[in-house]
Amino acid sequence: MYEAGQRVALDATTDPHTELRPGDEGTIRRYHPALNQLDIHWDSGSRLSMLLDEGDSVRLLPS
Repeated sequence: MYEAGQRVALDATTDPHTELRPGDEGTIRRYHPALNQLDIHWDSGSRLSMLLDEGDSVRLLPS
């Protein structure tokens, strides 16, 4: 479902320390299916990974 290079927008994250906010956009660098984890290069410069089984969520943007 997720591939490197796809663009996403943040819906929610459980990380209390991030400065990312819903609607922030980024590019998928890698998807780890066994962990259901997305490594994302956020446009803001953040490299926060999304742990999809832990409450983080993103939505794919139209290409």
